[in-house]
Amino acid sequence: MQDNNKIVLHFLNGGITKGFTEDFFPNKNKFHLRDKDTGKVAEIDILQLKGIFFVKNFDGNKEYKEKDNTERIGLGKRIMISFKDGETIRGYTSGYSPERSGFFAFPSDPQSNMERVFVLKNATADIRFI
Repeated sequence: MQDNNKIVLHFLNGGITKGFTEDFFPNKNKFHLRDKDTGKVAEIDILQLKGIFFVKNFDGNKEYKEKDNTERIGLGKRIMISFKDGETIRGYTSGYSPERSGFFAFPSDPQSNMERVFVLKNATADIRFI
């Protein structure tokens, strides 16, 4: 399994599931997740999600303080995403459109464990370019 398939799903109900996917596409409402621990495959409905976080590793570094003011060339416009659950992410996007149900964003910090996130717009309270 390739590293770029590692994902952490954040559900609207607060749940988190970690695993791998090979068939996620932004224009489809369902995809499959292979659980990282059990190997069990489940069909995921993206309408139940807050975001799909593509990660470098599943453990991350809880001690690391992410920098949110790093300039990253070539990743699009700087954006601030506020979720309905109170979490805020700052990063970059070239794919945000108010008409789309979701979009990819990239972290401000290149050292972040998150490579990118697919944000589901219905889980957001506010999206703005900064």
